[in-house]
Order: sequence, then C-alpha cells, then structure tokens
Amino acid sequence: MAVTWLRQRALLRGLFDAAVAAADPARCLPAWLPAPPDSPGGRTLVVGAGKAAAAMARAFEDHWRGDPARLSGIVVTRRGHGVPTRRIEVVEAAHPTPDAAGQRAAARILDAVKGLTPNDLVLVLLSGGGSALLAAPMAGISLEQKRAVTKALLSCGASIGEINCVRKHLSAIKGGRLALAALPARVLTLAISDVPGDDLSTIASGPTVPDPTTCAEALEIVRRHAIELPGAADQALRSGAAETPKAGAAGFSRCESHIIATAQSALAAAAEAARAQGITPLVLGDAIEGEAREAARVLGGIALSCAAHGVPLSAPCVLLSGGETTVTVKGRGRGGRNAEFLLGLALALGGHRHIHAIACDTDGIDGSEDNAGALLGPDTAARAAVAGIDLRARLAENDAYSVFEALGDLVITGPTRTNVNDFRAILIEPAAEAG
Repeated sequence: MAVTWLRQRALLRGLFDAAVAAADPARCLPAWLPAPPDSPGGRTLVVGAGKAAAAMARAFEDHWRGDPARLSGIVVTRRGHGVPTRRIEVVEAAHPTPDAAGQRAAARILDAVKGLTPNDLVLVLLSGGGSALLAAPMAGISLEQKRAVTKALLSCGASIGEINCVRKHLSAIKGGRLALAALPARVLTLAISDVPGDDLSTIASGPTVPDPTTCAEALEIVRRHAIELPGAADQALRSGAAETPKAGAAGFSRCESHIIATAQSALAAAAEAARAQGITPLVLGDAIEGEAREAARVLGGIALSCAAHGVPLSAPCVLLSGGETTVTVKGRGRGGRNAEFLLGLALALGGHRHIHAIACDTDGIDGSEDNAGALLGPDTAARAAVAGIDLRARLAENDAYSVFEALGDLVITGPTRTNVNDFRAILIEPAAEAG
C-alpha cells in the first residue's frame, strides 16, 4: 500500500470513528420513537441511564412530535457525558463506581414513575454504564457497601454478565424492578447495547425486563471470585429475599424493549469503511470476552497467519472484533482493557513489520483513564526499548496506559456519548508494499 505510519494511524482511527458514528444516538434513535400517547391526559415520562443517556435524551427531544407540556423526564449519565436538553433533566454521576449523585438520581427516577396511569408512556433510554449510574442499593446495605462490592467485582476478572448478575440482586431498581414500579403505565425501552450477546437483561442490568439469573447464581459468583458481601446482602441472597422478577410476572405485560445499536452494527460500519480504502475486512466476532492479554495472543496469532500464509485472509486486510474483555488486576499500574490488549498484542507480534492495530472503547474511556485506547505499530516494541520500557514487566504490573502515554500512542477522544463497548482493528499490509 506504500503508506506511511502516519497514514496507517489515520486509517485505523478512521475505522474506529466509523464504528462510533454508527452508534450515535442522533443517528440510531429517531427511527424507534413511538407515537405520543393518544389517550386524554396521557403523559410521556422519559427516564434513563448510561453513558449515552444524555445524547439519547437530546435526540428524543429533537425528534419528538408530542405535546411538550405533557413531556418530562430525568436521565443520569457519567460525569462529563452530559449535553444540553430542554425538558428532560440530565444528572451526572460517577462511573464505574457508584456515588451519592447516582443514588439520588435513581431514587428520583423511582419516584417519578409512581402514580402513573394506563394512559401514560414511560420511555426508558438505556446504554452501557447504566448499572453503576442507577445506584439504588437494596434495603439493608449502604452505598459504601455497594461501592466496595462493585470495586471488587471490577478488579477480579469477572465478566460483565457475572458483575451485573450480582448488581441486579443487590439493587432496588435493576433486574426488572423499574418496570414493576411504573405499573400501570406502558413502558417502552430503547437500548444501546454494550454487552456481548446483546442481552437486554444485562444492558444496564436490565431494569425493565425479566431477569433470568438467580440469587443462587449471584452467590456462586461472589464465592468463586472470593468477594466479601455485607451481612444483609449475603443473607438476602441465601434466603432468596433478593430474588428478581422473572418472566411471566404480570407487570411485564405492558413492557416492550428494542435494541437500537450494537457492537455488530458498529463493526459492520467499520468493515464498510475498510472496503472503501481497498482493504478486505474480516469481522472475527462482536462478543469476544476473556482476559485482554489472552485475547491478544489469539488475535495476534490470526494476524501473523494472515501475514505469513494469507490465511484466513491475504493482505491487505483488517481483522475487526468487539465485545468486552476483562483485566484481573494484580499490579499497581494504570490502564484499561484496550491498552492492556495492545500491550499483550505487542508481545505476541514481536515487532512484525507489517502489522498495525488500534483498540479503543467506543465510549471514549478505557477503564477509568482519560483515553479511549491506543495505537500499535511495528516499531512500538523497538521505541519502548529505546525509552527503557520493559513491556513484559509493564504488562505484569497492568501498566499499559503508562507505556502508550510515554510513546505518544494514546487515543484520546473525550466522551463519545455512546457505548457499544470494545473496538479492535488489526491491519495487515502486504510485505512488498509496506512502508
């Protein structure tokens, strides 16, 4: 392709931007808006949570054709992810560990859905991050106790499904409880999926859908990961008192849910952008999970096979994947799962001259840092060595952020106000044409 590394960086960043744009609420939400309530006195209440919640609320306001006097609402988003709205209040709270602002917002949402009538519509806008932002601890446990459990879950290597199984059972609003609180109003949920498999019961911990998980499963998860629960929470799980509403409960008869953007749709947009550049894409999957460094070894092996044998694709090609990997934190470094993936990939590729990569979180925040992710080039390992950086030692310390910061290879976008989770692209160039 006879392109410079600068052009390769721009190409990879363009693929990421295409993926994010496909999940922009302004693009994906309007087609799903329902008709306003037509019953006399029918009101529309908009509530929601997640990193995309504010942008979803604004997209709703921009396209809603109902009576503004009958519209109200409140959504909660991560700090820094808010946008101006007219009638729907936006509250900002902490993520990924819940705080008092999120707790107050969750309480206000529960209060707002009380006392509605069958003529009213509750529109629920959900996206990734909603679990932490809807902080409504079950009776008997404090916010600080819920924060401690959340921190332990996030650092132990548990999958997002496991994390949300526990969070649902320790919540007064998740796991279908918001839908039951809104009875007898009609409830319509529009969700942007950030979870592998696009399971509505896992997105934002499923506040408006039946929960298929059980107290027994939640207990098994905390035992397996050696997480200490507050006494009241442990007792509630053991006794079944914390059980969530299940399919068939009468309260779900007036509930409807739709997923309006997914990792797969974002990957498809990136694939189309690659084809426009004359590069053959291969989507390896939208639901890749497991330890980030182990995923890097597997995907790195596929990339090396493409470079050496043209299998499963001949260069120029790009391997695209999404999902949500995990990081079991054992060191004291800085870094999210996408930066850790790239650090592992750098070691797996061994400085291969014709392979480049990007890995970013589509919400613009990799873990709890200020970057979306990072870029990897054939010279990453060599430049690190010149700078005195031991990549293996940094990986052992979970210190990927510091590596890519020192090399100037962080991708910093700021909040994208959407979230379909991880995006990875590994670009393989033909050996004869690589710059």
